[in-house]
Amino acid sequence: MTPKLKRAYQSEMTQMRNAYNAQDLKLSFHHLERAHILGQRNFKAHLKTHWWMLKIGVLRRDIRESVGQVLRLLAVFPASVFGWVPVGNTGGANVSALKSMSIPADLMEFFET
Repeated sequence: MTPKLKRAYQSEMTQMRNAYNAQDLKLSFHHLERAHILGQRNFKAHLKTHWWMLKIGVLRRDIRESVGQVLRLLAVFPASVFGWVPVGNTGGANVSALKSMSIPADLMEFFET
């Protein structure tokens, strides 16, 4: 992860924690989706993002999200090893774990070389 990408990921995770601490789970999850886009190619960041998504799914009592995140947590290692990381995927259980998605315009700069 480049330093610029790492800072962007950490910024989203900080905003996620601030929203989480304020008990705004919707906003917290929004920042997790953005963090997922930024960090999904890094094993540790990818794992951490899905762990937090699971925590929020459990707090919301959202069975679909919780089960989806458990499955995604199990898939992080093989996905990292074999490069099965769909670009732009937001990581929530509301989208296929295999679906590539458009990267939001304000995050594109972190992927440019």
